[in-house]
Amino acid sequence: MLVSGGGRSLENLAERISAHELDCEIGLVLSNTADGKALERAERLGLPRAVVSHREFPAAPEFSRRVFAEIEASRAELVVLAGFLRLLVIPPRWLGRVLNIHPALLPAYGGKGFYGHRVHEAVLAAREPVTGCTVHYVTNEYDAGPILLQRRVDVRADDDADTLAARVFEAEKLALPEAIALHLSGAVRLEGARVVRTP
Repeated sequence: MLVSGGGRSLENLAERISAHELDCEIGLVLSNTADGKALERAERLGLPRAVVSHREFPAAPEFSRRVFAEIEASRAELVVLAGFLRLLVIPPRWLGRVLNIHPALLPAYGGKGFYGHRVHEAVLAAREPVTGCTVHYVTNEYDAGPILLQRRVDVRADDDADTLAARVFEAEKLALPEAIALHLSGAVRLEGARVVRTP
């Protein structure tokens, strides 16, 4: 799991795995910041941790090579981005094995700069009636990869960014483990630029 912030999705997945609701294990928690709360959660959960600071590399390709070196050393089979706020350059051998969760119904409110409360504030400013979350395969462009699944969340008249974010996160807690289970079961796969479901 690649993280940059608080690690709530990390904790949610760890709880699902512990409850035998998700058949996998978290082999590495990697953060691009040494002071993120996600690393504290990972330590409390007894999970392997690593830090690769983007500030130590001149550009995304060099940073990404170091990140994937750590991933491959962990022998992981799937990478999950959960609040990871850096652009990754995905090696060809990893295309179709990197998932991201985004707090909106992509392609709306995606792309560089759209993360966290910025997304929810934009949704409210546009008076959207519905928002939600999206799990998609990661490509080398922000939030542009093929969509695996989405969950919808109604926007209420009295919502602010905090209340909307809280309800979208509840949808994320369902969507991310569901998407991981689908991928790991072989029920879905990435074929070129589209997600294919196995009968």
